[in-house]
Amino acid sequence: MTDHPASADPSRPRPQFGEYASPEEQSRRAGRPLTPPVVPVPPATVPTAPAESAARAAADAGRTAHPVDRMAAIALLAYGLWNVITSIVTFLNPSSLMSTMLQTMGISGTFSNYAQARTWGIVAALVLIVGWVLTAAWTILRLRRGRLTWWVPLVGGIVFVTLSTICMMVPFFSDPAVVSFLNDQLSK
Repeated sequence: MTDHPASADPSRPRPQFGEYASPEEQSRRAGRPLTPPVVPVPPATVPTAPAESAARAAADAGRTAHPVDRMAAIALLAYGLWNVITSIVTFLNPSSLMSTMLQTMGISGTFSNYAQARTWGIVAALVLIVGWVLTAAWTILRLRRGRLTWWVPLVGGIVFVTLSTICMMVPFFSDPAVVSFLNDQLSK
């Protein structure tokens, strides 16, 4: 009658509703497709709490590309690169920059601290180059992770332009014409 080995033994009761059948036999006799065997998953090397796992899964699922953010970040990086290149040209030949700063402040006299200005101009140029590379690397890393990134080039620009400006202020405020003007202003 049946091809199940348990039914061949008359002393055993006849199985009811597939209780002696394997899951594969039950599926085949019920006309259902065979289910693939369940493969045990090895435990994680670092145990995580269920709430932490759920939060991580939700965060991963919530990360989507932000096309406007990506465009803004890339545009700000491009603008920053253009600004770095044009600033380097100015910092490596600081005579016109320093003369313009003297005129802007209303200081009569000529800038004469060129050697120090050239040294600090090189330092300021290096600060801008390293700052742009670090900012670009951090921006790319955040973009690849799908995080909001437009603010990274903005903050990087503010920080490194401020540092390079401070570098250029050192030779400016140590120039004899500027020192003389500041002493005259303080004595009034």
